[in-house]
Amino acid sequence: MKKTLWPILFLLLMACTQKDKIHYPETRKVDTVDNYFGTKVPDPYRWLEDDNSPETKAWVRAEDSVTENYLSKIPFRNKIKERLTKVWNYEKMSTPFEQGGKYFYRKNNGLQDQDVFYVQDNLQGKSRVLIDPNKLSEDGTVAVSAFSVSKDGKYLAYGLSTGGSDWVELHVKNINSGEDLPDLIKWVKFSNVSWYKDGFYYSRYAAPKEGAALSGVNEYQMVYFHKLGTPQDEDKMIYRNNNDPKKMYAAAVTEDENYMLLIESDWTSRGNELYVRDLNKDHGELVKLTENLDYSYTPVAAVEGGLFVITNNSAPNKKLIRYDLKNPGKDNFSVIIPEKKDVLDDCSIADKKLVVNYMKDVHSVVEIYNLKGGLEHTVELPDIGTVYSFNGSKDSPVAFYSFTSYTFPQAIYRYNMKDNTSEVYFKPDVDFDPSKYETELVFYTSKDSTRVPMYIVHKKGIKMDGTNPTLLYGYGGFNVTYMPDFRVSRLVWLENGGIYANAHIRGGGEYGEEWHQAGTKLHKQNVFDDFIAAAEYLIDRKYTSSKKLAVQGGSNGGLLIGAVINQRPDLFAVALPAVGVMDMLRFHKFTIGGAWVSDYGSSDDSVQFEYIYKYSPLHNISAEKNYPAILVTTADHDDRVVPAHSFKYIATLQEKYKGSNPVLIRIETDAGHSAGKPTSKQIEEVTDLMAFTFYNMGITPDY
Repeated sequence: MKKTLWPILFLLLMACTQKDKIHYPETRKVDTVDNYFGTKVPDPYRWLEDDNSPETKAWVRAEDSVTENYLSKIPFRNKIKERLTKVWNYEKMSTPFEQGGKYFYRKNNGLQDQDVFYVQDNLQGKSRVLIDPNKLSEDGTVAVSAFSVSKDGKYLAYGLSTGGSDWVELHVKNINSGEDLPDLIKWVKFSNVSWYKDGFYYSRYAAPKEGAALSGVNEYQMVYFHKLGTPQDEDKMIYRNNNDPKKMYAAAVTEDENYMLLIESDWTSRGNELYVRDLNKDHGELVKLTENLDYSYTPVAAVEGGLFVITNNSAPNKKLIRYDLKNPGKDNFSVIIPEKKDVLDDCSIADKKLVVNYMKDVHSVVEIYNLKGGLEHTVELPDIGTVYSFNGSKDSPVAFYSFTSYTFPQAIYRYNMKDNTSEVYFKPDVDFDPSKYETELVFYTSKDSTRVPMYIVHKKGIKMDGTNPTLLYGYGGFNVTYMPDFRVSRLVWLENGGIYANAHIRGGGEYGEEWHQAGTKLHKQNVFDDFIAAAEYLIDRKYTSSKKLAVQGGSNGGLLIGAVINQRPDLFAVALPAVGVMDMLRFHKFTIGGAWVSDYGSSDDSVQFEYIYKYSPLHNISAEKNYPAILVTTADHDDRVVPAHSFKYIATLQEKYKGSNPVLIRIETDAGHSAGKPTSKQIEEVTDLMAFTFYNMGITPDY
């Protein structure tokens, strides 16, 4: 090559580099410094915590503009959206449940932004629309977030949330006429609704200060009783703990309306307390049934004078006990179903039988017991997967349940309690051929030799040569287990030769309370080690390579992604942290964040601070590391994990990271943590995540 060509080639190379370089918004820095037990920690982007300020809103617009500019240049972005829209467009249905002789369920015709709620007077009757949230807003951002039918089936109390917020307004509807009553309840959050005669119990907070609704700390939750036809200011306060702002409460009335249960939980504890009150006594006292907040107690139902409760007290994998309601007390209970090797995940009552859902290596096993704990039979399921919502009435042999798995779209089954048979009640018609795919359950070894399960889904016959694009998902916290389920959002990935892997790491509930506790507080690093080991397993076994491996997680899973890409950025090509807890030093200072201290610990404690500080995603971003391509997602109405976490995290990344991979943030408007997000917004978000991932792996989808 002639030497005279080198200057021209150099200029062309520079022009390409300058053209492709992303110019991130300049984010103002302040001199805020916090002193934690002698350690000074700068917080230069503290001002981004004020999501209402004009400066923050301008910054959001600037970041969104940069991200949209980048995504708009991906040539196959629209093709992905077209395919997603097509495959998303199928009818979906929830599991029916019976109350007051009527049956209730949700349906979506495919692309409706929100599910529509229906009622049938009986199983042979014609269904009619009860609530259509799509008619309540032009953009589909009003969602039904609470749904409770009165014992006689005459009234419905339902909650509406706007823009994805956790705040709920309760309304009441006459089910027979379809008309709304004038009743309106405000400032409800993290509440059930439980009917009692001519009204219902609910939980609420005091009205927040102006401008603080989406970020202010939620303290002193109170239980109220609302009588139909009266204004909210006449509601009777049933319970408030004036001594502890961190306690949370929920009231539930037994089906026979003889007893009210009060459930008390605490921000810093892993369990709950359970109280009972005899409603037939004018001044019935609350009787405590439990020992302390170290254990969980989940009421199932009251039948034949007994209250059935799931607990992990002296049973990490949980057991079923029965309290005698005629003489309630801490010691007056009997064990109905003892703890087993598998985790007792759920229990319900149908036809005066116990329907018990066990979790065995992260899939469902359903067994039927009599009320004395005698095993009668096991329910035969369609495949290895997950049973949700086994709904029945104590006086009817007819029950319904839903079943799903990674390649099995959620179907509804009608179950006969008498002869142990299931028949398909509703099966969706999806543009997807499950016979082309396979699911395998593998076990890999983590850093400390712990055996960890992981499901892997892919097309049949693919070669394990290290070239397959792979998406690894994880959560690892709060005793939560993400069971096998069907997601349309994964189909674009699988159809294009992608592998999907779900690592069931510690911190979740896969193997009971011991598995959960092994991933909390001063053991949180186990969660990250488990996930890193999953990535290494996929690479070592030639499923993929570090150049083709993407990682994804949301909320606590967003924290997971932020931590592991700080610790092992070399393993990943793409990272997708969603609504993550990124500032581990200040998470407890916003909304309900204080409730997470039970899993994370707190920077207010000197020992816990030292541990948390070492992995906090925001505080461990390094200017020396080559990060993968990163697309952070959050929402402006997220009042669970406030968007400031993601704002400060991406501002710090964009400041420190010197490499060529994009580090971007996608900020959804009029959306929250995840619940109630309109279908249209879901499709747009998944489109951008898939387009970003394929593009940064150098893969063009075959559409």
